[in-house]
Amino acid sequence: MMVYTCHYAAANRQTLINNSYNGRQEIFVAQNTRGTIYAAGGQVLAETRTDENGRETRAYPYENLFAHAVGYASNGKFGIEADSNYYLINSNAKLSDKVASDLEGKKYPGDSVYSTLDVDIQEVAYQSLGIYKGAVIVTEPSTGRVIAMVSKPDFDPNRIDEMWDDLIRDKESTVLLNRATQGLYPPGSTFKIVTALEYIRENPDTYDQYSYQCSGRFSLGEDVINCYHGTVHGSVDFKKSFAKSCNASFANIGMQLDRAKFGATLNSLLFNSKLPAAFAYNQSRLTVDENTSDSDVIQAAIGQGTTQITPLHLNMITCAVANKGMLMRPYLVDCVKNNEGNIIKQFHPSAYRRLLSETEAAALGELMQEVVKSGTGTKLAGLTYTAAGKTGSAEYNNVKGDSHAWFTGFAPAEDPQVCVTVIIEGAGSGGDYAVPIAKRIFDEYFDA
Repeated sequence: MMVYTCHYAAANRQTLINNSYNGRQEIFVAQNTRGTIYAAGGQVLAETRTDENGRETRAYPYENLFAHAVGYASNGKFGIEADSNYYLINSNAKLSDKVASDLEGKKYPGDSVYSTLDVDIQEVAYQSLGIYKGAVIVTEPSTGRVIAMVSKPDFDPNRIDEMWDDLIRDKESTVLLNRATQGLYPPGSTFKIVTALEYIRENPDTYDQYSYQCSGRFSLGEDVINCYHGTVHGSVDFKKSFAKSCNASFANIGMQLDRAKFGATLNSLLFNSKLPAAFAYNQSRLTVDENTSDSDVIQAAIGQGTTQITPLHLNMITCAVANKGMLMRPYLVDCVKNNEGNIIKQFHPSAYRRLLSETEAAALGELMQEVVKSGTGTKLAGLTYTAAGKTGSAEYNNVKGDSHAWFTGFAPAEDPQVCVTVIIEGAGSGGDYAVPIAKRIFDEYFDA
């Protein structure tokens, strides 16, 4: 028991220190000045300022811009402030610096955390989302680095103490919710990436021979699936069904799927499962098995019904497609340095596991390129870079026309460097509202 206890304490040191019941955390806080959080470019995102009376204040120079990604460090902790708390309250200053601090009656300088966040990309994403509620997450598919993470409505973390009581009393407020990682939404037509993958898996040699005559609706008993705005797509093959986001065709595809195999694919893509992320998130939800009804299957096939997904999870699936099927673990912290700039802890890109084969990823990539070339994402066509993606208009209540606008995709299409996922609550068409936001982010990334 003694050996096990010692091993557990050593292996889980960070978790134990971060536990709010651990008194050692208070010792570190009393002994060390909380470290600074930096952007990837070296800009200060959070710092501790000390006045002439020794009173410490946590300051956030960019105010609302990084509210959910960086978080806050009082009234509990959130964001990077919470996830990297262990490093921020520790000090790896050299002994001579600590002696000097003791002689001056000052705290030891805390270690600093360097994030992966890019100020310019974050600002474009934030400004592009404007007054809408929603979220944007921007990542590197080959590494898992999170370049930008925006959630609205937002707040000023500099005012968290004065706002706290009002926020707690307001049971309707979702200001503190990080919609990028914790918001659960129907994915709408962006989910057709998953449905298409399952159809390809079940028909690897014949999926490109698929054909369907779209009349603008698909009927099954009393259940009716309509294409967006009742559009009649006419004769469509597999690629055109995806590019034009034909609901009727995908409901038809859904009815042809083996439900047990579809459920297995969902599990392999991490639905109803933990995600390999070291920050707070919610699990996406959808269960399909041999007992799933026809009604539920056709809803699931187009990303409606009981389907719920976070922007983070959709971004991870998109990254796996862009990265030849391999999912990299998303991460927000690049390294930890002491007061002299020496690296104490370096975080490296880490592969989680293969979600789909290279052949499957290439097939989905071609479908997503066609969305931009001739489908619902043509606002990304004809630029200095190529792009691939999928739009979505996800209905969320019983009011006709009420839908969230989605886009998820990557660029350049032939050599993906950046992945962007956007959701705008209640905006309507993904092609009309979410794609332009993605375009602004891609433009900034490539300086187009």
